[in-house]
Amino acid sequence: MVKLVYFAWVRERIGKGEEEIDIPPHVETVADLLAHLSARGEGYAAALDTPEIIRVALDREHRQHDDRIGAAREIALFPPMTGG
Repeated sequence: MVKLVYFAWVRERIGKGEEEIDIPPHVETVADLLAHLSARGEGYAAALDTPEIIRVALDREHRQHDDRIGAAREIALFPPMTGG
């Protein structure tokens, strides 16, 4: 089981701040996870309709979409950061 944490408009579109899920064996990379989540319903699809802009942290370390999830216990998804 892995804890997913959602931030900003990703959280708003999905409709929750966090959840715990079992990741299927075929979901090996960050990109696989985003594709898997986007198929879970309308809110997920809306939040992840442009997956390439979603930033991801595995156990609080920023990762690329082709990185393997491995034994991560927490995965955070958030939109691009803006300066200001």
